Amino acid sequence: MTGGDVMTFATQERGDFADFLDTLTPRQWEAQSLCAGWTVRQVVAHVISYDELTLPNVVRRIVRGRFTLGRINDIGMREYDRDPGELITLLRAHQRPRGLTAGFGGMIGLLDATIHQQDIRRPLGLPREIPADRLRTALRLVLRAPPVRAYPRARGLTLVAEDVDWRWGSGPEVRGPGEAVLMAVAGRGHALDELSGPGKDVLARRL
Repeated sequence: MTGGDVMTFATQERGDFADFLDTLTPRQWEAQSLCAGWTVRQVVAHVISYDELTLPNVVRRIVRGRFTLGRINDIGMREYDRDPGELITLLRAHQRPRGLTAGFGGMIGLLDATIHQQDIRRPLGLPREIPADRLRTALRLVLRAPPVRAYPRARGLTLVAEDVDWRWGSGPEVRGPGEAVLMAVAGRGHALDELSGPGKDVLARRL
């Protein structure tokens, strides 16, 4: 898997995300997401809140957030908390990630779009089938993304995504649909009921 492939997947995922957002009603835009305290609209604002920043602006935001990821993301979300139509326009304009979101060959853009789309879909009861190649790539990359903290949650376990023929690690198994595995190791307890295996309780405690 090359950096070009990851960037292609990130661009495709953002395009699918924008298409999905086009279908939401005003009420759905104001519904709560799986991100604590954030509505659907605010999650979308977060997803695009880094694309237009230059490196000096990223540094300034980090300093304003006192080097705490939650505060830093809150600042960006508030700056981009706009009406749905404008947010969709911005997402389409930046369908290929730019700036910080393009980091690590598009890894940040792919993980952000994949996980946060599910943060919106799950509470709205609007599931989807993530393309298998993108899902396998996201599962692999999420374990390399320190801010997500997936690796500490998964350490010492074997993760098995039954629907996309993917496995990782050693130790007691946690198995289920790949999307649920991804969301669980990304800290979303909402997905635990879809998983099974002797390692499930260990993962649950780590959440």
